[in-house]
Amino acid sequence: METEWISLSEPDIGEAELGLVNAALQSRELSGAGLVQAFEREFAAYVGRRHAIAVSSGTLGMLATLLAMKPEPGAEIIVPAYSWHHCAHAVVLAGLAPVLADIDYWSGCLDITKLAERVTPRTRALIACNANGHPAAWPQLRALAEERALALIEDSSEAIGSRLGGRLVGSFGDVAIFDFSQPGALCCGEGGMVVTDDEMLASEIAYRRARRIKDRISISVGSRVPLQCGMSEVTAAIGLMQLKRLDGILARRKRVEAWYHEQVQTFEGIKPPYIADGVCEIHWMLYVIHLGKRFTLSARNQIVEDMADAGAIEIAPYCVPLQAEFHFQQLGFARGQFPITDRIADRALALPFHGNLDDDQIKFIVKTLKEACTNVGAGVPIY
Repeated sequence: METEWISLSEPDIGEAELGLVNAALQSRELSGAGLVQAFEREFAAYVGRRHAIAVSSGTLGMLATLLAMKPEPGAEIIVPAYSWHHCAHAVVLAGLAPVLADIDYWSGCLDITKLAERVTPRTRALIACNANGHPAAWPQLRALAEERALALIEDSSEAIGSRLGGRLVGSFGDVAIFDFSQPGALCCGEGGMVVTDDEMLASEIAYRRARRIKDRISISVGSRVPLQCGMSEVTAAIGLMQLKRLDGILARRKRVEAWYHEQVQTFEGIKPPYIADGVCEIHWMLYVIHLGKRFTLSARNQIVEDMADAGAIEIAPYCVPLQAEFHFQQLGFARGQFPITDRIADRALALPFHGNLDDDQIKFIVKTLKEACTNVGAGVPIY
């Protein structure tokens, strides 16, 4: 009998989302109307920020934010070498200069010491990511940003629901960006949200987002070229109901995480996931494991293929570091410049992680992974 395919991620969609989407489709407006505004209000209240601006993606939300901050052309923006790519891509799209910095070995977030070494007189902002759900070192990042007079941008696209010192991610930067595409816990298919307490910045980001009908005769608003990156009513309907159901969605994912923890303990030498001091709650975007030093990049890639062929299981490298992308290599970045990023990126595997998985599937995934690891190399597979 053919094995059922186990996908890397699945959205948690229920009757509530379907009902509100149906209502949106029968409404008179499908672009940026009442549901978008309600989603913005409720999301701002959830994170604890004064303003929220709904956008069509995290990338365009980051781009609108950078343009709203009005740095001079070519100004430097520091970004982690290892995270979701949209933050660095937005820096390029804004005509600014991305400066990559290495990560902390344990948390996967920006390393403060290495970050400080990358700041120059041309640096205007720091973009720090809550990597795979683990909050970055925000007190230290804030101190560095204030010391060097830099804007602090929080990339929370991977970390909805995580907390540091009792505060939700998204509440630490001058501005924070969320993304609602898969494999995030709050999944609308596409879409994103920018949150901030700065009223002037929020207004400027909204102007950059899209032109409204009432803005057509405005001289000041007309001086800006909009990105046309607004959110539809259908997307907002999904997001609004996902937000209302978020506690339950996260709880189901926590149950799957616990099953994984139990099973991966059967790998010799496994260490529990790292949680930094002060982190009181983590909601991982993906369940990520790290292969040991005996495993090469090609062996990791072979495991991905073997899992799909032998077990009908979709796994993936957690992230391709930016210095491995051709565009960034053209900017002078290369392997070897960021040794921790290279070490982690070559051996990181993301396993299927969503609330629809059951205990038996997790046991099958881990069993199949053990077999795949044995096939490509001897020794302890995970560290």
